[in-house]
Amino acid sequence: MQEPSGPVPFRFNWQEFSGSLGDLGLFIPLVLAMTVAADLDIGIVLIMAGLMNVITGLVFRLPIPVQPMKAMAAVVIAESMMKDELFAAGIMLSVILLCMTRWIDWVNRCIPRFVVRGIQFGIGVKLVLKACEWLGGLSGWGWDSWCIAVIVGIVLLLMQLYNKPGLVAVFGAGFLLLLCDQPQVYRELTVQFPEWQWTIPGWWAFKHGLYKGVLPQLPLTLLNSVVAVCALSESYFPGRGVTPRKMTASVGLMNLLAVPFGGIPMCHGAGGLAAQYRFGARTGGSVIMLGGLKILVGLLFGNALFQLLQSYPISILGVMLVFAGGELMWSTRRSLLSKRGAVVVLGTAAVIVWKNTFEGFLAGLVLAAVVHLVTGGNGNDES
Repeated sequence: MQEPSGPVPFRFNWQEFSGSLGDLGLFIPLVLAMTVAADLDIGIVLIMAGLMNVITGLVFRLPIPVQPMKAMAAVVIAESMMKDELFAAGIMLSVILLCMTRWIDWVNRCIPRFVVRGIQFGIGVKLVLKACEWLGGLSGWGWDSWCIAVIVGIVLLLMQLYNKPGLVAVFGAGFLLLLCDQPQVYRELTVQFPEWQWTIPGWWAFKHGLYKGVLPQLPLTLLNSVVAVCALSESYFPGRGVTPRKMTASVGLMNLLAVPFGGIPMCHGAGGLAAQYRFGARTGGSVIMLGGLKILVGLLFGNALFQLLQSYPISILGVMLVFAGGELMWSTRRSLLSKRGAVVVLGTAAVIVWKNTFEGFLAGLVLAAVVHLVTGGNGNDES
């Protein structure tokens, strides 16, 4: 059933708020893991992400999500990318996107889809392997143990089977486990507002950020955060969908404004839009409410969260990361149905896992070219 075209009125109700939580399945584990791995200020990260949510909702008037950039997140978590390199990569990618806004359709046609899916599959595998490495250090029993990890995994699996957004409850349960295991952490908490710092990384960070973060992330952003999400928005809201040019400009501008203040590189994603729509989000009011919640939590509890995350149960964080990685891998399933797609996707992913994301990206381009020469396929057929 198609919805009528025209301006979308904002709605602020329980259905919209419930829908906004559908996108947290990737947001929470990736942000938590990045915060722990790169020593980020979780308060500022949440505030900037919340501001992006609010602005996106006001501008597009649709439930367009705001998510961490997946390739950069995986490099931070699994390949030890430093904080300054992450910020430098976010700034560079913003400038590149703004510069290519007018030529976005042509640029998109030049990128082999199977390479992008291979990057998604590879970083999904790396996240799962990193989570298993974390979980491997746990004991069998206790408040932070394999026993808890298995229980959490079963709960999350059941929530997914019944299409219930249960990650927020699991995330909160982690703090209860921490209270049982290490009550002294709560006694030592101090509450204060985040300290804002203007960050311009050094030249070395830009050099490393270019090949570690920008080059692997760029094709993923163009396909999933621009082309796919624009097509999906038009499918869900006929006549109201966001154009690729506007979406590209949105990703570029919001990161150029947020990253220098300590925000992490963010994008819009088709998977996030699908999840929010599935749980009831229909207007920009959903992401405005979610953004307001992130800002409130970041302002009031950001410093306390930062302290608590230093001791957050690995049994919960690790399992959430497994599901986040699995979600990324699952999103590539259609590309694996053809021989051409399977060769490029799995080959790209294998090099990412064996070496790193940048070398996997280069290997994927070579594989796509070879497949094109041998079979005559264009590398973009995912049917």
